[in-house]
Amino acid sequence: MSGSQSSLREANRAAVLDAVKRHGGLTQVELTGATGLSAATVSTIVKELVATELVAVRSTTRSGRRAQLVTLTHRLGLAAGVEIGHRRLRVALADASHDVLAEQVLPLPSEHRADTTLDRVALLVVELTERIGRELDEVVGVGVAVPAPVDPESGTVTAPGVLHGWDGVAVAQVLEKRIARPVFADNDANLGALAESAVGAAKDCYDALYVRVSHGTGAGIVLGGRVLHGVAGTAGEIGHVLVDPGGAICRCGSRGCLDTVVGGPAFLEPLRTSHGTLTLRDVVTRAVAGDPGCARVVADAGAVVGRVVADLATSVAPQRVVVGGELAETGDVLLAPLREALRRRALLDVPHPLDVVPAALGPRAELVGAIVLALQSTDLLPSAGIVPVDRPRAEHEASAGGRTS
Repeated sequence: MSGSQSSLREANRAAVLDAVKRHGGLTQVELTGATGLSAATVSTIVKELVATELVAVRSTTRSGRRAQLVTLTHRLGLAAGVEIGHRRLRVALADASHDVLAEQVLPLPSEHRADTTLDRVALLVVELTERIGRELDEVVGVGVAVPAPVDPESGTVTAPGVLHGWDGVAVAQVLEKRIARPVFADNDANLGALAESAVGAAKDCYDALYVRVSHGTGAGIVLGGRVLHGVAGTAGEIGHVLVDPGGAICRCGSRGCLDTVVGGPAFLEPLRTSHGTLTLRDVVTRAVAGDPGCARVVADAGAVVGRVVADLATSVAPQRVVVGGELAETGDVLLAPLREALRRRALLDVPHPLDVVPAALGPRAELVGAIVLALQSTDLLPSAGIVPVDRPRAEHEASAGGRTS
């Protein structure tokens, strides 16, 4: 009996630590909901964790009432998050509570090379560490978001042609050699899904879709609280779903993919005659300001993406669709036609209409997801799937041999 009680205490302790790790900081009341443990059990475990300096407690206010906020201690180390985009590189350092301590953004040339870009990443991680007066060996892990399918086990870009010049590049291995720190890489939409499900707009959902609409379009699929990767990390690659059988050849080698209609040059081409040469950022800015031409191409993109997402939603039946990426910054210019496409094509006999919301983390979702990946992939605390606060686990589940997913 003593052995089973000891195992139960350890499982409950791990559940509390894991909840704090995933959400960055919770009050003790929120911890009872996140873990399914009783208030008395949570209070006892928090006191033990404070004594061992694994967590810290400070006063805060929730709904006008004072509460005790539980966070990880800074001594647990730093995590680096990296977002490699088609035209931009973003690197950030954060503590174990997801608080960003330093950040740097650099432009990238078109068709940037893997070796030079990863060199820049390594230099920025070192520079940011020095900027905040810390040592590189305090960085416990580095998460990298890549705009292409990535094998989550090896951190290698798997799909040829999707990201020019990066075919077969072992991103995690190459970067590890440069900075001698553990590196974990994944597709950018998957990491957007991870972030929004852990601390963003889908944190109360077990099943959700994250749709990233930018220079390319991709989806991160969360089922049962876990990101679905599929074979070689290719799940959710909706940018390569057929939408126009007679359309242009995609960079992946197929014809008429979604990305040939709403991604990159194809998205900007209709504006060339009326607006001249624009960047994606120009279109977003002008659409928000009310430019009718820019708003038109964004709305058209929303309708096409919505039809593809509707088919995906019919297959996986998510509770919520979260939309991120640069085009999502236009708000309802993109979201309204996307919602309408979903309304027209998604299943009609579900109890409630499918909820479609903008990313709570906005354009930072992928970067935050890279930080969360680094934290969840290290040995500091037990790793787990994403477990929303509104679906608590009971204490007897822990005693039955561990936590369920």
